[in-house]
Amino acid sequence: MTASFTMQDLRDHFAYCVQVLGGVTAASRRLAIDERAIRRFINGELPLSTNLMNDTAKALRVLVVEATAAADHIATAFPPQPNAPHTPVA
Repeated sequence: MTASFTMQDLRDHFAYCVQVLGGVTAASRRLAIDERAIRRFINGELPLSTNLMNDTAKALRVLVVEATAAADHIATAFPPQPNAPHTPVA
């Protein structure tokens, strides 16, 4: 089964991925691409390439690993307590 995506679909999805990565500035750092270029990809001034989309997928996977490690660290430092109310950390 093959999926058919329009260029607009791909641009919209790339824009969503940029937001998941933390916005244009963070995506620019993670993808090693100028912020202006990121914006130009999103608005259609530059064409999206297979390499760009694969690099974006790789950056998202790295983010998942980093976020999981950060969450695990929190869970270790602050194990969940059943029925405990949410209280701020001082």
